[in-house]
Amino acid sequence: MNKPVTIKDIAKKFKCSPSTVSRALNNHPSINEDTRRNLQEYAQKVGYQRNQVSLSLLNKKTATIGVIVPTINNYHESAIIEGIESGLQPLGYTLNICVTNEQYLLESEYVEKLLSNRVEGVFLSISQETYDSGHYEHLEQIKKRSIPLIFIDREYEGFATGSVTIDDYHGAFKAVEHLIKTGRKRIAHLKGPNGMAVAEERLRGYIECLKKHDLPVDEDLILNTNFKVESAIEPVTKLMNLPELPDAIFGVNDQVAIGAMKVIRDKGLNIPGDIAVAGFDNAPISAYIHPSLTSVARPGRQIGIEAAKIFTDYLQSSEALPSRNIVLPSELIVRESTAG
Repeated sequence: MNKPVTIKDIAKKFKCSPSTVSRALNNHPSINEDTRRNLQEYAQKVGYQRNQVSLSLLNKKTATIGVIVPTINNYHESAIIEGIESGLQPLGYTLNICVTNEQYLLESEYVEKLLSNRVEGVFLSISQETYDSGHYEHLEQIKKRSIPLIFIDREYEGFATGSVTIDDYHGAFKAVEHLIKTGRKRIAHLKGPNGMAVAEERLRGYIECLKKHDLPVDEDLILNTNFKVESAIEPVTKLMNLPELPDAIFGVNDQVAIGAMKVIRDKGLNIPGDIAVAGFDNAPISAYIHPSLTSVARPGRQIGIEAAKIFTDYLQSSEALPSRNIVLPSELIVRESTAG
């Protein structure tokens, strides 16, 4: 394989200094026009390419952004990334996408690697283990470098920085209120991980909606899951073994709700006739399963677009670091799983 042509190679060919070649390739006025043209034409002919790493070190700019998310298996995270890219790619930025699989150690390692690669900003959706562990030293490292940190979708309560999230509380409230208006009075909730802001806000919406409508909050009807479909199987099986079955289930996300629907069907029960089911996310699959799933829509792409705006606005401002916090509205999409 041929070695890439360097400035030194071109200088040797023309019997001049590398600095002369560099100035010519950068259209420096100190180099006469004929010399500039000859050197530029030769560089193009031999396929010379600038060393972007060296240039970034010289200019203290890398035009790279770190994006850290718990997963890319779900449509929501992919939509967020697409939104960020749509805002920053036209400005010449490249995204380095890292997936933590909800692990704190991976999240911390990715932060360290991104910082060592001199990214100009970090967009982060906090992992479940980071919440559980209570660690935030890796986040402090980002701030110490004066690199903008922007939380996307999930934030770390008490850690001051820019963020774009959605209104999980009112989304959950609307879903539960819809179930109540369809005549449901014994509504179970498949809750997400303890301590995670999105899960706690959806739980709060569920509880306060029940209270508003004078329905009891039954701890036997609130069971933990994570965000994966299989995590719903055991808790929903427990619900199916209660002396009095729930007449509705509200899942922390669509995956969990879909898992609940499988258990309900396996028990020979009808959805929504016996038990109505609602989820959260409005994943594309939700409209195509049978029965189609009522869900709270999250504007994933818009989260990414707004996060990119926070970053670009920061670049043009005199702020030390981004501090704007945006909360986007959610929307209830009613489908067959709660009809009637």
